[in-house]
Order: sequence, then C-alpha cells, then structure tokens
Amino acid sequence: MALPASATDPFPGWDGSIAGARALQAELAAQVSLRDDFVVPLRSIAGFDVGFEDQGRTTRAAVVLVDADTLRPLESHVARIPTSMPYVPGLLSFRELPALLRALAMLSRPPDLAMVDGQGIAHPRRLGIAAHFGVAAGLPALGVAKTLLVGRFDPPGPEPGAHTPIVHRGEVLGYALRSKPRCNPLLVSPGHRVSLRTALALTMRCLAGYRLPEPTRLADRLASRRDGQD
Repeated sequence: MALPASATDPFPGWDGSIAGARALQAELAAQVSLRDDFVVPLRSIAGFDVGFEDQGRTTRAAVVLVDADTLRPLESHVARIPTSMPYVPGLLSFRELPALLRALAMLSRPPDLAMVDGQGIAHPRRLGIAAHFGVAAGLPALGVAKTLLVGRFDPPGPEPGAHTPIVHRGEVLGYALRSKPRCNPLLVSPGHRVSLRTALALTMRCLAGYRLPEPTRLADRLASRRDGQD
C-alpha cells in the first residue's frame, strides 16, 4: 500500500539530537486528535509490534491484519531495517517508527484501525509510539502497553474487563485494564483519531482469552519469532 507523505518523513525537521526529538514530540502531539474518526463498522484491524535481532542491530517490525469481526488473521508481514538509534526512555518512536511504517507499507490495503504494542498519549509529552505512528501514517490508532510509562492508577478489580483511569498531572490519559484473571493489567491509551473511552472499548472487543488483545498478540508472536514463521 502507498503511504502518505508524512509517513515517508516521520521526523520532519529533526536534527538528530535528543533535545530536538523532544521538541518534535511536543509539536506532533498538537496534531493528535482524540475524537473518534474511523470507519464504522470496522472491517479490519492491524496489530503492530517490534522486536530486535543481531543483538539489537536489526529492528524487526511485525504487522498482522485481522478481520474486525472474527479476529482471524488476513495477512501478516515482517519488515527488517538497521537499528538507527539506541533506546532512550520516552523516545521509543524514534527507534521503532521507521520499521513500523515499513511493515505498514507491506499490507495489501490500509487497515481501518492500528493497534500498536506501546503507549498512545500515556507519555510525558503525550506522543508515545502509537500516537506518533497514527499521526505519521494518518491512521486511527491506539496503544496497548504492558508497563506504565507515566502517571498512576489504582489496581483494577480481578475480573476481566475491570478498569481504572491512568492519571498524570490531573489528566486522564488512558486506562489500566484487567484483560485476564491473575495477570497484570494492560495500559490502554488512544493514539490518534480515537477517543479515550473508545480505545478501551476497542481493546476489550479484541480480547480472546489471552492477556493481550488478539491483533497485538499475533503481532507479538511474529515480532518475537515465537510462531516458527517468517
């Protein structure tokens, strides 16, 4: 599929510095929309995740497109590119986004929604990997993370579907969601063109008995090379 111009230059004007990256995050965060703006009913959802090979020298991004109703896989791809930046807390998208966009371009058609393993707006500058991806690709997106980056939350109840808000500086950024009994909660936040409550509802809709929602669970398996395929 062809990508928008913004996806071919996801770091406009960046000088390569950490200070410049943080300034660009603040600029791009202003472009994030938290209003629902996607096809209804959803037809397809793409799950995205990133892993690394060759002791971190190669970034491996996986995408799995699933049917929005059945959650059955429709197609999957892996993109590999040289890793261009070390891990810097809060700047994950500058390390992973190029590979994710390469994986997106491998799909035969654009997804109606992107579900990214990582933070949406639950980020110090409100631009986690899912938010940056959504703005760069021009796609509705949300983030489903396994660990908290910023803010706090009260533990949700033990039953699947229980959730509590993630709050940072008095602002609700997402929800801690108990997706499976006896498992740590997931951290769900909108990325772009998806509202707070809808990000939570869409994540719950994609649960299929595992801790992770099905789109990112399948992408995680592929990115981690645990499914025996390439």
